[in-house]
Amino acid sequence: MPEIDSDATTQYPPQRIRLPHALSPFRLGQYRLLAGALTLSLLGAGMWIVAVVWQVIALGGGPAELSLVATGNAIGMLVAVLFGGVLADRVPQRNILLTVEAVKTVFITATASLALSGLLELWHLVAVTCVLGLADGFFYPAYSALLPAILPAGELLAANGVEGMLRPTIMQAAGPALASAAIAALNPGLAFALVAGAQALAVTGLVLIRTTPVRREIGEPQHPLVALGTDLREGFIYMWRTPWLLGTLLYACLLILVIMGPIEVLLPFAVRDQTGGGPAAFALALAAFGIGGAIGSLVVASMKLPRRYLTIMNLLWGAGCLPLVVIGITSQLWLMVIALFIVGFTFSAATVIWGTLLQRRVPPSLLGRVSSLDFFVSLTLMPVSMALAGPVGEAIGLTPAFFVAGAVPVVLAVATILLFRLPRDEIQHPLDADPDAPPVASEEVGEDQAPLPEPGPRPE
Repeated sequence: MPEIDSDATTQYPPQRIRLPHALSPFRLGQYRLLAGALTLSLLGAGMWIVAVVWQVIALGGGPAELSLVATGNAIGMLVAVLFGGVLADRVPQRNILLTVEAVKTVFITATASLALSGLLELWHLVAVTCVLGLADGFFYPAYSALLPAILPAGELLAANGVEGMLRPTIMQAAGPALASAAIAALNPGLAFALVAGAQALAVTGLVLIRTTPVRREIGEPQHPLVALGTDLREGFIYMWRTPWLLGTLLYACLLILVIMGPIEVLLPFAVRDQTGGGPAAFALALAAFGIGGAIGSLVVASMKLPRRYLTIMNLLWGAGCLPLVVIGITSQLWLMVIALFIVGFTFSAATVIWGTLLQRRVPPSLLGRVSSLDFFVSLTLMPVSMALAGPVGEAIGLTPAFFVAGAVPVVLAVATILLFRLPRDEIQHPLDADPDAPPVASEEVGEDQAPLPEPGPRPE
């Protein structure tokens, strides 16, 4: 009888841990590094917002001075974002992100040093926030264009959901809480120092990410200004000749114009005048909006992209605003909280679909520029909406203002779906099956990857 080796063991192949779909991008080390850098950057942004407010107050400033600082940031982003899109289509996106975060680290470190030494002045804050706005204008197009370069198409929805979940939890909750604790312990200078530390760690993570090649053919060398004009023109022409993109961006323009002002400007007065609540009640209402957004992003990230992705996305944005009508008529805080939770849930869920749609259907050679156009739309009309909300609210009252904010988006959504024939488009370009197989739709590999589409509407 043969002798049995008691020390021998049967070799089994190692079992891979199956992650939930919402976390599937974390299988890849490159994405883990990118997500870590994004988390640290968002944490720093959340701390910066609170630190700047209290630093302005410590310098003896008020609303006018704070508005000046915020305006510097908005101007910086507005100036940079379209150029950022052009650069993201010409330069490896990892290099852009690394440069942006390194520049932010240097300027925030200088701000922290000045604040801790008692030498910081208001003009320093205005200048630094303008630089940070410029940096953010380059960051977001590059980030949006980098994701499809390091992730399979089937995991883009989950990755965008992760980002949508991180923003309210890290930027709007954890960051401000950490900054508040630092300010209570010492002063805003300590909070600035923590922001600088978070930025430095983000830079470290980005250094470890491999550089991905630019996914476009660069033609003959041109003068930089000529190349800039050519690239911007190509981006605008692609938008104009792509019905689903043009229709959705036009709808987004009007949506932001109609709803952001009431939420940002009129909501605190609705809470105060209709429920008798104070700062704590207003904070609860805002928290409901943020929590709804985080959960909405997580839910969508856990699913596959729906077959009717254009219709569902626009209806989520439109019908999801209906609860704003409740805010204008109720005197109960709990109803406002539920309404804002629903609005946050649907708005973020649709935004995750939108980000994934851009990355799946826009040719890689144009993705940076199209992402910058999307960001430009939001950045341009948000302050306009907030500027109009106050006078309009005083002229017609809170109830009619919130009725308009809740009802008009539904009409706009239906009009967009019908006028731009979105149901036909999404059926002809399905994104719900075999996303990682070699693409065959003309919009993903052939016709749309040419620098300029053919004149006139494309046959879809």
